[in-house]
Amino acid sequence: MAREKTSVERAISDLRRGALVMLFDPIRRTAAIIQAAELSTSEGLDLILKLAGSEPSVVITNRRSTAIRINAKTTEVISVSIPPQGGIELVHRLANPIFETEDGFGSIDQEELDNLPVVPEASDGLAPKAVQLVKFARLLPSVVLSRIPYAEMSRLSGWNKADSLLAVDARLIDALPEMRAQRLVKAVSAQVPLIDSEKTSLIAFRPVDGGEEHVAIVIGDLDTDQAVLVRLHSQCLTGDLLGSLRCDCGDQLRGAIKAISEYGGGVLIYLAQEGRDIGLVNKLRAYNLQDLGSDTVEANHQIGFEVDERIYAPAAEILKQLGIQKVKLLTNNPNKIDQLAATGIDVIERVKHAFPPNPHNAEYLKTKAAKTGHLF
Repeated sequence: MAREKTSVERAISDLRRGALVMLFDPIRRTAAIIQAAELSTSEGLDLILKLAGSEPSVVITNRRSTAIRINAKTTEVISVSIPPQGGIELVHRLANPIFETEDGFGSIDQEELDNLPVVPEASDGLAPKAVQLVKFARLLPSVVLSRIPYAEMSRLSGWNKADSLLAVDARLIDALPEMRAQRLVKAVSAQVPLIDSEKTSLIAFRPVDGGEEHVAIVIGDLDTDQAVLVRLHSQCLTGDLLGSLRCDCGDQLRGAIKAISEYGGGVLIYLAQEGRDIGLVNKLRAYNLQDLGSDTVEANHQIGFEVDERIYAPAAEILKQLGIQKVKLLTNNPNKIDQLAATGIDVIERVKHAFPPNPHNAEYLKTKAAKTGHLF
């Protein structure tokens, strides 16, 4: 399984540098060549056409298709045929709501949309798997895709040996977050006195075969025979480091460290999940849309994401490796409680973790309460 997982990780790396990747499903005997839409070029479209022998299409999520009013009735991803002329600009306008044209951000004429050939994709097909893969790459959730005969895979895998197409079993993609979590190990620990808690140690965790690192901030004394006060905190460069007033992340981070210290001990797990796990670049794209009038939920949907893409399996694995099975959870987010409980962690109490709003984040907090079920 390690080798198969590595192929998915390699595909993520390849997509982030604009390379082509081949997905296949050996059960259904289907295959396709894909490229991340935001990194697609005219040359890339021509190459896909040459290799696949069929015109590529651009795949977008239901959230994105609803936002641009195209085929909004489907609940799945859709494929939009790319015209032979001017296709690359259409790819970027379909995929990116802040793609800049002379008419402004992501401008698409409704008549043009109505005339585009659209195909709803099967929920268990290659197209949704391809979109999930670029989500893991923290790119826009859209791909250029061209199907190929299954029998052609071996030929294409050896195409231009220096630039051979990486072939990835699509069935492994959805399992990646769980596999990453299961392969986490302690990499190193160090004593790091903090302003609000001098008795603090940091324990870095990462998968044995590389990958994203998460940190357990152990504050004070732990008694794992009792419920441990725990905070799951997702990385936020703008809030945690820069003191952004657009969110409450910085307040939550510093407030949690102080609260755990005053309690006598506990753990803050700092997760590499920037922007609710859509990544820094996409978070900044969402800020652009918020500045144009969208709220935080609408902005994510306009880009093509769900409002929250986070999975807390890594946090649960870290807690278990620390010997923690029962927690008092500092959170306003019921989804964290539900996900932790599903992993076998006993959440015996939710501890309120709210801070006063400021003029810049007041609407953001109202949206969290009204649309995502946060408890303030």
